[in-house]
Amino acid sequence: MNNENRKIKHVITSCGCDFLIPLTLVLLFDIILHGHLSPGGGFQGGVLMVAVFTLIYLGYGYDSIKTVKGGILHDTEGIASIFYVVFAMLGIVYGGYFCENILFRSGNIGDLWSSGTIFLMNAAVGAKVLTGVGMLALYMLAILSQIRKDS
Repeated sequence: MNNENRKIKHVITSCGCDFLIPLTLVLLFDIILHGHLSPGGGFQGGVLMVAVFTLIYLGYGYDSIKTVKGGILHDTEGIASIFYVVFAMLGIVYGGYFCENILFRSGNIGDLWSSGTIFLMNAAVGAKVLTGVGMLALYMLAILSQIRKDS
């Protein structure tokens, strides 16, 4: 295959990825934010972050992903874990059980804020999975990039 065909394929791939990345990000946050109202939730939305990193890798190569710092993702994952525990402890603070939905009377049925503590815990799980799985995807793509360089 000559160099010109390779450039054309690269342009087509990067344009396709440019089209899909914003759609994937919107879907990711929609699934996380509406997880208490529909199937899906924090875990499913967070796992879609792998698709975003993979699309960036396919469209632009590993050098464009290297700019994302794994340490920031790791710190954010820890903060999201703390938030989950804090939201789960609200039940105990108000005289109930761990992970009890104490804010269940807030909002109207079907609204974004309608499930009380469940919405907060779902958002915390989404942030935790998004950062944790994103960090794993970065590591896997780094290994893949190294394997491709060696061969």
